[in-house]
Amino acid sequence: MNISKPYTNRKGLGKRILRARQLYLFLLLPLVYLIIFQYVPMFGLQIAFKEYSISKGIIGSPWIGFKYFEKFFKDYNFLRILVNTLRVSLYSLAVSFFIPIVLALSLNCLRNTKVKKTVQTITYIPHFVSTVVLVGMVNQMLNPIIGLYGNAVQAITGVRATDILGIPAAFPHLYVWTGIWQNMGWGSIIYMAALASSDQELHEAAQIDGASRFQRVIHVDIPTILPTAIIMLILDCGRVMNVGFEKVYLMQNSLNLSYSEVISTYVYKMAFGGNSNFSYSTAVGMFNSVVNFVLIMSVNQISKRVSDTSLW
Repeated sequence: MNISKPYTNRKGLGKRILRARQLYLFLLLPLVYLIIFQYVPMFGLQIAFKEYSISKGIIGSPWIGFKYFEKFFKDYNFLRILVNTLRVSLYSLAVSFFIPIVLALSLNCLRNTKVKKTVQTITYIPHFVSTVVLVGMVNQMLNPIIGLYGNAVQAITGVRATDILGIPAAFPHLYVWTGIWQNMGWGSIIYMAALASSDQELHEAAQIDGASRFQRVIHVDIPTILPTAIIMLILDCGRVMNVGFEKVYLMQNSLNLSYSEVISTYVYKMAFGGNSNFSYSTAVGMFNSVVNFVLIMSVNQISKRVSDTSLW
């Protein structure tokens, strides 16, 4: 009996690449982008351990070890910046992780196709609004004098409204909930795709057994999207320390700085502020990346042991 060898044994690597050359061409551009913008810049990370001087260059600058890491840890701003970063990140993670799931499950329950598409379109559109425009809209609406909020308070109470944008404790709420409005529709797409692959026979069997629509969501729909949700949670945990620089920086002002100064804005100010120090800002940025790396590795391992679902 003549049993042919598997395809991987019959064909060499070169022949397999040639046969799927069109797919590899599609892969080439993102691969080049990844190398240029993600891996090549890693060469510059060594300035975190050097007294970097533009005139001497990266290679010519003298090594100083962990001097700038120690400086950051001893800085009186360290604890405040770390707490601000974690506050905004964990708050955003706790809210933004569940709302797209709830939205996707709700849309999946709609039977009226026109209503469903209308709601999807309305919730998707804010994602395409740029961050600068979004912050501008927030500033205009919440302006205590000429904004919608200010005029409404003035009309109802006859008293000038409080400047919400100047209240430090209000910053995390404004940052997170404007982000939810902007991205919840876009974030629900991946869960809608997962729900589309839900086994309809399970739904039919549940209906025959007398299960309500809510019971089918709990026992059929949620288990269907659970692996996807776990993967998304792992990825989100790996970005806990990466609070969006652009939006935070645009929403900052002198009044809310005690709550809005996060690691990303601090790095920017240390690198391009009045007393710019590229080595110090690189050290702070590296600390941020290392924490993210440890978090994603830890959460991935926990997920693998608990649910057998992981990134690797």
